[in-house]
Amino acid sequence: MIDKLTAEDFLNGQLLLIDKPLNWTSFDAVKKIRYLIKKKFNLKKIKVGHAGTLDPLATGLLIICTGKFTKKITELTLEDKTYTGTIRLGSTTPSYDLETEPENFKPTDQLTPSDIEKAADKMIGESMQVPPAFSAKWVDGKRAYVAAREGKEVELKANPIKISRFRVDCTHLPDVQFTIMSSKGTYIRSIARDLGDKLEVGGHLIELRRTAIGSYQVEDAMSIADFTKAMT
Repeated sequence: MIDKLTAEDFLNGQLLLIDKPLNWTSFDAVKKIRYLIKKKFNLKKIKVGHAGTLDPLATGLLIICTGKFTKKITELTLEDKTYTGTIRLGSTTPSYDLETEPENFKPTDQLTPSDIEKAADKMIGESMQVPPAFSAKWVDGKRAYVAAREGKEVELKANPIKISRFRVDCTHLPDVQFTIMSSKGTYIRSIARDLGDKLEVGGHLIELRRTAIGSYQVEDAMSIADFTKAMT
């Protein structure tokens, strides 16, 4: 139990499974966890970090490591990750999600579930993916999203990724529910864009939840509120 852990336990290393809430950055979650541990045990400092960033508009599993376990972060980020979410076909956004306003509207009535399933199947396997301009990638000494929000052109290099599973549910078109398992460095927002491009109608991400990192499951994670309660 979290509330039974001592300062020494956290300093020696803990792996915390946290269910990140909507509109929090991954750094917000790390900062909160660090603050609560330091306050409870009157510590001047403790190392705390996370394994795999989640966008503010995404929820779900965030692995947070404390103390000596921060050395495990690099290894943990190599694990495949599983997500569920919703892609809206028929329009695009500059950020590939709901951070920016939809544009480039196109009809989707001509699409069939078979069309979408075939397009998703073709995306399974290894490929090169261009990250979103509205991402935390470093470009010319600053985060890409800083330049993108200023309306500047951002040029990002494609990265190798692998999609192991991509299942779609087309019950509520033009919204497509999905489950995807992908490698380190995959941007699910870019998957939404690419699926829309393949179907020639555009697409953007409207909902995302990370359900697993390797064998770690979101069902076993605790909320920030529960961790706060345990620490106070």
